[in-house]
Amino acid sequence: MTFRADLEIVAAALESQVAAARGRRTPVLAQRPLLDLIEDLHLVRLAREGGLTGEALQRFTDAYLDSIINLHQPGYMGHQVAVPHPAASLGALIDGLTNNPMAIYEMGPGAAAIEWFVINWMLEKVGWTPAPAESGQRADRTFGGGVLTHGGSLANLTALIAARSALRPDAWCRGDQGDLAVIAPESNHYSIDRAVGILGIGTRNIYRVPCDSRGAMRPETLPQILARIRADARTPLALVANACSTAVGVYDPLRPIGELCRELGIWFHVDGAHGASALLSTEYRHRLDGVELASSLTWDAHKMMRTPSVCAALLVRDHRTIDSAFSQQASYLFHDKEQPGFDFLHRSVECTKSAMGLRFFMVLAALGEQGLARYVEHQYRLAEQVHDYLNGIDGIEVAVTPESNILCLRLPGTDARQLTLRDGILDHGDFYITSTEFQGRRWLRLVFMNPETTLEDVKRLVGQLQAMEPLKSDGAVG
Repeated sequence: MTFRADLEIVAAALESQVAAARGRRTPVLAQRPLLDLIEDLHLVRLAREGGLTGEALQRFTDAYLDSIINLHQPGYMGHQVAVPHPAASLGALIDGLTNNPMAIYEMGPGAAAIEWFVINWMLEKVGWTPAPAESGQRADRTFGGGVLTHGGSLANLTALIAARSALRPDAWCRGDQGDLAVIAPESNHYSIDRAVGILGIGTRNIYRVPCDSRGAMRPETLPQILARIRADARTPLALVANACSTAVGVYDPLRPIGELCRELGIWFHVDGAHGASALLSTEYRHRLDGVELASSLTWDAHKMMRTPSVCAALLVRDHRTIDSAFSQQASYLFHDKEQPGFDFLHRSVECTKSAMGLRFFMVLAALGEQGLARYVEHQYRLAEQVHDYLNGIDGIEVAVTPESNILCLRLPGTDARQLTLRDGILDHGDFYITSTEFQGRRWLRLVFMNPETTLEDVKRLVGQLQAMEPLKSDGAVG
């Protein structure tokens, strides 16, 4: 078989699968035991004998697609994972076959050019100055910078590395002096704790900022926290804020936090992995009011910009902070050479980087800025509509008024009851939802990622939840 023939087999199978999912003719998720899938996919035989082409490829692809979670099914209301635009898959195909590890320009000029463009496009959306393309124009100028990384966790880690290098330029060689502290809301993403642990600062040196009843940081408590840090003889490395929180999708008040950080000279990092895409919308951009005061921003394209996993950006207001974040020696990479482009390697944890920007740019080029903005607005409005609908139903509690496309609800019963309800929904197969803890209680969590999910879908979901008989041992209060 030829590559073209195998490509047509896979393309036809994918087209059929997506059509069935969009038409609600297939379950969102039908989990099967691991060993059963290994057997059904004939992994042992294929690994031993090869021959994955033609009819064998057809059988394998069909079996694999029977095992997936169908993000294109409108009943998908689960994790913060993009329902990819078809154009992105073309970018993934091109990247997969050409395999240009573009962290250095000569190993992927086109991919590096696209990443440069995408980073500058994002910088402009934040309100920061994009970088000039000509190297001669970069000297003695202040402008933004950034890099695409394989995930928001790496972006957050890179932000704290840049913050450390800005505060302690000798830290790369001398290591941690044992006096640094990170300030973060009680609702910060776990990747912040991971980054602090990786850097050797220690998670016990994260000073948690109290949140209000909505889960947003309370900036009025920051002076007291800073006083504690001084009393503990520690130095603030960075202050982290959410835009938006993972659990309930609420934005921290960025402007007062940013103004305080700028006044005191503290690195201000905004974790906008999920919610920074509201910058594209004139209707919802105000959620990030003050983001331009930040020192750095994490922004994931693989969440709210229809791009397959993973493609995240770390953006900085001053390019010098990321250009000096790392210190490395590798004579086979770093030496005098003709340089018609830009190497991203010195900005990145990864040495080998895929052409992430290509996948995202093909979505951007297919939909245009306004198309992406309309998608974000549609998902945010749907959450508002669902909130209004649920508020009219006795026995259903909503955690907070949604500020993004995330909504948490709770039916009567204990925390265990909420998990039982979720299990029942997953077993039924029409919907996929998650759960989270918020304000000390367990909630069912809906994240509206699919552009074809409607209020009618949510009404059917609520009907299924209400139809489930409560456990006799389960009380009516949580």
